[in-house]
Formats: sequence, C-alpha cells, structure tokens
Amino acid sequence: MPAQGKHRRSQSTSLRRGLAAVTTGGAVLALPVIGATTAFAAPAPAAAPQQAVAPASVAQANSAVQAAPAQHSVAAGETLSKIAREYSVSGGWEKLYEGNRKIVGDNPDLIHPGIKLTLGTKTEAPSGGKADKAAEASPSAARGAEADRADRSERVNAAPVAKTAPAAEKAVTYTNDLDGWIKESLAVMAEQGIPGTYEGIHRNIIRESSGNPAAINNWDSNAVKGTPSKGLLQVIDPTFQAYHVPGTSTDSYDPVANITAACNYAADRYGSIDNVFGAY
Repeated sequence: MPAQGKHRRSQSTSLRRGLAAVTTGGAVLALPVIGATTAFAAPAPAAAPQQAVAPASVAQANSAVQAAPAQHSVAAGETLSKIAREYSVSGGWEKLYEGNRKIVGDNPDLIHPGIKLTLGTKTEAPSGGKADKAAEASPSAARGAEADRADRSERVNAAPVAKTAPAAEKAVTYTNDLDGWIKESLAVMAEQGIPGTYEGIHRNIIRESSGNPAAINNWDSNAVKGTPSKGLLQVIDPTFQAYHVPGTSTDSYDPVANITAACNYAADRYGSIDNVFGAY
C-alpha cells in the first residue's frame, strides 16, 4: 500500500512538470495539455448581458418625447384661441396668428375652414448628450436619463398652457357703431365657419342701407308681397328666419343679427358676401 501511494504522487508530479514544460516550450503543445482536464475551462463573460441591454435603454430614452403635429386643418366653428389652447401653442393665439398671418389675412377673428395652420413643434428631448453616454455605460443610467427627460419635457410643455389661459378668458368689447357691428358679426361668423371679410360686408352695407340699421324698403316687389327688405343688409323676414345664426338676436333690425344672417345667406348662394356686388 505505501508503494502504491508513492506511485500516485510520482504521476501527479510528472503531470505538473509536463504542463510546465509544454508552457515553457511553446504554445503549439498547449491545447492537448488543457484538453486533458476540465478544471481549466474558461467561464462565459459575465458582462455580456449588460452590454446587450444598454442599446435598448438608449433607444427608449431617445424616444421619450414625441414631436407635436406640425400643421392643423381648420374645421368649421374653430377659432385661433381654441386651436392655440388645444396644441398648447407658446404665446397663445397671438403667436399662432403671427405665424399664419399670410394665410389667415388681416382679421384674426376670421379663419376659413380647410386652411392649414402651421403650429410648430414642441421641445423634444435632446439626444447624443451626456445622458446618452451614461445610458451606454449602464442600464440604470439609461433609466435615470429617461426619467429626467420626461420630467424636463413636462416642465417645458406645461409652461405655455399657463401663459395662454389668461388670453383665452379675455373679454372682447365692440363699439356700438358700424365698425363695431361688423367686427362682432365677423367674430360670430368665424365661430360658425361662415366666410366673409370686413371689406366685403362694409361695401354691401353702404350700397344697401348707407349704414342705417333701421332702413326699410317699402316700394320694391318684396314690399308689394308684404315682406319688405330691412336693416343694414336689407334682408326680408323669410330669408332672415331661414338663415338666422343661433346666438344672435331674433330681431331682423338688430345690426349684428342682420349682418350675420345676410352673410350666411350669401355664403350659401354665392360662396361669400365678398362675391356680392349688387342686388342679391
């Protein structure tokens, strides 16, 4: 038995020496020696899963905030203030009008359905900065960068809402004269999607009534039929009732109600009061 134990130790010593000799002699013989035992198998790198996760986290961080629509197609009844509120336009309806003055025209109270308003874009989260480099280093850094961007975006996008709220509540007053009546009518028409301009309305009023809201025609064919033309735009009662705009007076002599109903009728028959240059 002692001899056998000694024999085993000799083999162990021989194997170690052989391994040392192979290592010293050159790398060509290293593969057979390593293959003789499984104790030297190299473990898989532990850092690989973290490297695979980082790009996905960076992609999520870069897409945290989406851009706002660049344009808005005006629908019937919409106003600049309503659209500015809906899209949280910085600077309110005044800024929206300033950027679209060429297409809207000189009167911000009148926007035609179907026109395209440029809204601009909201601030997006920056990419390629220190936060993205940190995200590449570790998934936890990417999650922190994403949360920071979302919080920063909320602060940036919330600010315009606070600025536009007072403008939306601002009361508008109109003078009790021809200029004020036309401007008030244009505001109602803009809300209802009825086309027409200040110049078109004023031109027809001067021709029909010379600006007298109590004017009445008692001599033409309509008068003979018992329905004389009345008011600033000389509207007969059946036409006034058919094209009366809700929210205005039901009195056909009322200046704003008379103008608005007449423009509603002209839009239906001629496309706009601007297209009327004579008896209508």
